[in-house]
Amino acid sequence: MTTTSSQSGYTARHLSVLEGLEAVRKRPGMYIGTTDSRGLMHCLWEIIDNAVDEALAGHGDLIEVVLHADSSVEVRDNARGIPVDVEPKTGLTGVEVVFTKLHAGGKFGGGSYGASGGLHGVGASVVNALSARLDVEVDRDGKTHKMSFHRGEPGVFDDRGGVGPDSAFEPFVSRSELSVVGRVPKARTGTRVRYWADRQIFPASAHFSYDELVTRARQTSFLVPGLALVVRDERRIKGTPGEDGPHEETFVHTGGAVDFVDFLAPDAAVTDTWRLSGSGSFTETVPVLDERGHMTPQEVARTCEVDIALRWGTGYETEVRSFVNIISTPKGGTHMSGFEMGLLRTLKKQVDANARRLKISVKDAATEKIEKEDVLAGLTAVVTVRLAEPQFEGQTKEVLGTAPVRAIVAKVVDTELAALFSSPKRDHKAQTSLLLDKIVGEMRARLSARKQKEISRRKNALETSSLPSKLADCRVDDVERSELFIVEGDSALGTAKLARSSDFQALLPIRGKILNVQRASVTDMLKNAECAAIIQVIGAGSGRTFDLDAARYGKVILMTDADVDGAHIRTLLLTLFFRYMRPLVEAGRVYAAVPPLHRIEVVNGGGKKNEYVYTYSEAELTATLARLTKAGRRFKDDIQRYKGLGEMDAEQLASTTMDPRFRTLRRVNVEAAERAEAAFELLMGADVAPRKDFIVAGAHALDRSRIDA
Repeated sequence: MTTTSSQSGYTARHLSVLEGLEAVRKRPGMYIGTTDSRGLMHCLWEIIDNAVDEALAGHGDLIEVVLHADSSVEVRDNARGIPVDVEPKTGLTGVEVVFTKLHAGGKFGGGSYGASGGLHGVGASVVNALSARLDVEVDRDGKTHKMSFHRGEPGVFDDRGGVGPDSAFEPFVSRSELSVVGRVPKARTGTRVRYWADRQIFPASAHFSYDELVTRARQTSFLVPGLALVVRDERRIKGTPGEDGPHEETFVHTGGAVDFVDFLAPDAAVTDTWRLSGSGSFTETVPVLDERGHMTPQEVARTCEVDIALRWGTGYETEVRSFVNIISTPKGGTHMSGFEMGLLRTLKKQVDANARRLKISVKDAATEKIEKEDVLAGLTAVVTVRLAEPQFEGQTKEVLGTAPVRAIVAKVVDTELAALFSSPKRDHKAQTSLLLDKIVGEMRARLSARKQKEISRRKNALETSSLPSKLADCRVDDVERSELFIVEGDSALGTAKLARSSDFQALLPIRGKILNVQRASVTDMLKNAECAAIIQVIGAGSGRTFDLDAARYGKVILMTDADVDGAHIRTLLLTLFFRYMRPLVEAGRVYAAVPPLHRIEVVNGGGKKNEYVYTYSEAELTATLARLTKAGRRFKDDIQRYKGLGEMDAEQLASTTMDPRFRTLRRVNVEAAERAEAAFELLMGADVAPRKDFIVAGAHALDRSRIDA
């Protein structure tokens, strides 16, 4: 606490207020979690959430957040405005009660808000206590009211030298004054809060994150349909969108959780985005303030409203966001437990009811059991519950603790999802059928991957190998040194066996073009002999169970012919690795061999042996021939054009493609996974129209000479 004099700094009038807020300053972590950038952002969320609660209650449709250049932040809304009349028990105005009294506000007793993000009544007062300066302006009753605070204490700043936390401050002593600083039309209401975080509490390294703010604003706009949120950055910080000048973004959505799911979904859809909604009632005993000011236990009836949007996609990643009264609960709680419980219970029933169609026999039923991870694979969902006075674990509100919510959410999921499965609509029948196929496929893939993981460890000399018989394995046990060449065709395999160093180079032939896994189900992929052999030989599993540390080879090299078919096979193989063994690609352990396209025989005179020069493209061939001609070197006109690896002898294959001393490898990277995902979906996905457009658009650039016809 800083004051202008010892006499005016700690008066009896504000003794209780300062003692309460002083506890916040001494133990800030208890209220905001931490004093780094996360705590700084949490303070901002508290102020924003107060404005959002007004919009949630049907008051106001605009919230503006401004990051000022002087390190302050301002939140404006057009809601009802904080009450400015005197609260009878304290004798203070509503503005001062909200910003100086812990556990005070409109979130108690259910009179002002049916469901809100605020709960403990400490948000605004905590932010005030941890601010070097906080200014609040309220438009109400045709007037603009203003009050300022210095580290929680009300008073007046001398802003003649400029508005800021360092201006001279004079605290109120005899009474607090809510000033009237202007007039507005009677119909205009709203609140503006601007504050400077106290650097005695927050280190200089703590800063407001524009990206986090935008993410939160976008998220809130989905959860409160029709609410517009404007984010403006005036700080000109390097590396942010506003580095060249003030930057402003506006977010507003009308579709609610359904739009949110469509925005979050990372993959192609298996089902439409379904909305499950309902409500349930429960009672709980809570202490209530009676007329005499005493807290007495009382049984209160509560209503919990559930709103869930979800869809399944072709991928296996899970993206689930959960909210209580629009407050994000990243660590879940009872509502998430109920959601997962209802989901698993309902889908287990549906799988059992369709066991015959899904080819689950009575014999297999004991082992083929659906688990949570099978149901959640490819799921994108937004789970929202709304109830009065929810019980959270701590002020940071990351975990919901209200126990009856679990059963209510589970029942809503059970009822609504069962209705979709029993719906007579053709679309619903088709999508629920595809969903069950996907879930059973995930289950079988999990069981299969578990088995493969158990059997695909490198066998020692005393064990019998269960690896494919066509694998020509290497002798070394050092994973860092070992290399697996995936070779196109048996003809190339014969030459490669003679060209390889069997000490550390293993060979696995594949026949023709493998399955396009971008369009196939997990079950079909595992049934495909070539795909299953590759996964088994690498020995690290597939999909979510892939274990990079268990991979048997340090490098996986795709060695295909240097023609169009070879490029197609390489693309199919890369699709398999990208979809089901992505960590191997991300670790930089997947390569493409670069075999030569041409061999030039240079004639040497004087009885010397002729020399061979290899080129890897048409442009390089033309340049090499021109260089030889200019140098006066003679070469034979019948330049060999390799159409396949099988056309080379072992020595040629070793010296150009396999020997680490001479070969060229292209490392396959996933620098931008989302763009790679989009490219694979375009080239290999089930949707034909975009691929046709892509081919037509690029047809003019086709080199006809590269087509083997």
